[in-house]
Amino acid sequence: MTAAAPARITGRTALLTAAASGIGEATAHRLAAEGARVVVTDADAEGAHRVAEEIRAGGGQARDHRLDVTSPDEWAAAVEETASWTGHLDVLHLNAGRNLPGAAHELDDASWHGQLRLALDSVFFGVRATVPLLTAARGAVVITSSVHAAIGFKGFPAYAAAKGGISALVRQLAVEYGGRIRFNAVVPGAVDTALWAHVSPEYRAETIARTPAGRLGTPEDIAAAVALLASDDASFITGHNLLVDGGRSISSHE
Repeated sequence: MTAAAPARITGRTALLTAAASGIGEATAHRLAAEGARVVVTDADAEGAHRVAEEIRAGGGQARDHRLDVTSPDEWAAAVEETASWTGHLDVLHLNAGRNLPGAAHELDDASWHGQLRLALDSVFFGVRATVPLLTAARGAVVITSSVHAAIGFKGFPAYAAAKGGISALVRQLAVEYGGRIRFNAVVPGAVDTALWAHVSPEYRAETIARTPAGRLGTPEDIAAAVALLASDDASFITGHNLLVDGGRSISSHE
């Protein structure tokens, strides 16, 4: 039997992006289980609605909202709706991103800028839109980075640049808003999401072999780390990039 999640975030409001699947979906369920009122956002409106319905069916509190994280206007609308629901915002989980392979000389401008806008610009838009509410609540922001920010993989320059930018931005924001808002990032390694359904068994086995934990991560592994950083258990942690990679980034690449 799985142990019940601790109720560390009871009474707080959390807004999550890219929460219709994968890490975002698992985190929405985890934060709700820990007592948060959850705003589930995603560009996939039907998916966001499904996740919110599942949370409500399980006894949690949730609303869903379609959000294009690259649109400042849509961010303003999402924040306004959140404030009208609970009157405050305590936790922000910024989770959007897309990993489109291609060496630097193979990427066109649209692919390069599109990946940076979705994964990195969206963080800026989200933070800018939520700072007033988060400041009032002395809130916490957790951003999903990637092990691509720590080690190089052939064929992913735009994704690495975006995630590396997030890791640096977390430190900057923690200094900028110190004492008012905490900023941290989770840095996942290989996580068994829908993306891995398209990966060859050979590559999967190779990745597991290079991961000291001996397995791929699960979305729930990352959700647990987000919940920790969002809670008061991490009240003295800010500006940190927390590796949740099963040891992948410290293992030999040979």
